[in-house]
Order: sequence, then structure tokens, then C-alpha cells
Amino acid sequence: MARPKLQLSDDEWRKRLNPQEFDVLRRAGTERPFTGQYTDTKTQGIYQCRACGAELFRSTEKFESHCGWPSFYDPSSSDAVILRPDHSFGTVRTEVLCANCHSHLGHVFAGEGYPTPTDQRYCINSISLSLVPDNA
Repeated sequence: MARPKLQLSDDEWRKRLNPQEFDVLRRAGTERPFTGQYTDTKTQGIYQCRACGAELFRSTEKFESHCGWPSFYDPSSSDAVILRPDHSFGTVRTEVLCANCHSHLGHVFAGEGYPTPTDQRYCINSISLSLVPDNA
């Protein structure tokens, strides 16, 4: 995996992020389902990495999956995120990381049958994102 463009020490990340953000973004934690601020939002705009501000997703690729976290069927560009195997919790999943700072965003799942162009669900923690509304 390529090195992150933005590299900070844990102490530097702790200064930039609150404890909940640090747990999810830097320690691969997860926010509780149906609690994140972007789970049900319909606001149009760009979703950025909360840790570094890199563009990750657009509202045009967001869809309602009713899984408890914001869902997208594709990142804003092919190089916005990095995918890597995640063998935690006794299962194999695909972790989604910000390509710029390697912060944990969530996981991507395929073949679940959602009516999207990619048949993928990027299940992303709201706390990993910042939404910049269109015309902001």
C-alpha cells in the first residue's frame, strides 16, 4: 500500500480530532448504527475526510440502504480511497481508507442486490466524513 500523503503522529492526530473521531478514523472503530449525522441526510454536496479534508464521496452516489450508516455506491474518484482486506471479528471484509491520510472510513460490500450501478455498498461512518453542501 502506498504511503499516505499526510502523515501525523498519534499525538498530532489527537490534537486534530476529538476522542470519538480518533477512535474511528485512526483506530478503525465504528459508530453505533443509526446515530451518525449523515445517515439520512439528503443535502447535496461533497463528503470529505474529516481527518484531512480530501474529497471522498459525492451526494449523487449516496443511497438509502437502511443499514444504519451512510451508504454510497462509488467513491468520487477511483483514487479517493484505498481498499484492503480486514480479517477482524472472525470474518473477511474489505476496509475503506482515505487515500490521502489512510484514516479508516468503513467497509465496502458487494453483491447485496441494491439497485445501484456498481452493486456495491460503501458503508461509511458519519464521523469519518464532513459534508460540504453545494453552493456553500
